[in-house]
Amino acid sequence: MQKYAALLRGINVGGNKKVPMAELKKILEKSGLKNVKTLLASGNVIFESNSNILQLQTLIPSIIEKEFGFPVPVLLRTYKEIEKIIELNPFKEIKVTSQIRLYVTFLFENPEKKSTASYISKDESFKIILLSDKTVFSVLDLSISNTPEAMNMLEKIYGKNITTRNWNTILKIANL
Repeated sequence: MQKYAALLRGINVGGNKKVPMAELKKILEKSGLKNVKTLLASGNVIFESNSNILQLQTLIPSIIEKEFGFPVPVLLRTYKEIEKIIELNPFKEIKVTSQIRLYVTFLFENPEKKSTASYISKDESFKIILLSDKTVFSVLDLSISNTPEAMNMLEKIYGKNITTRNWNTILKIANL
């Protein structure tokens, strides 16, 4: 059995695309996934399966759409890939304060062109510090900008086939 993390994009945000985690857990278990655990309402699911990642990439979104009535992009990573992200930790030199946000953005596929692996916004509130293996690491400083456009900038650079989690969520996923 392989352990996976499924990251759902755009659910339970502002009352839209509601997917209750307890209900999601039940339907995924019914579909044959094992040891299903959810984390937070933002759509983080840990599970085990004998299926390969390509099969699961088709299965999970179709189950969700059938059950909840709308499509939800689902990005999958093996647990080994999550562990590599933790080991890489490009944030280790960042001084974290209450105003600093550390983000990990997962890309569904490698960027077509040589995408920006580093980027700094004009006001220097948002920085992309690394692009590694379909994963973008960025830092947002809320003390510089109270209305950050970080997520919009990530979509502008990498397209809409992405999903972002904060570093603390990634650490929690790794510990499930």
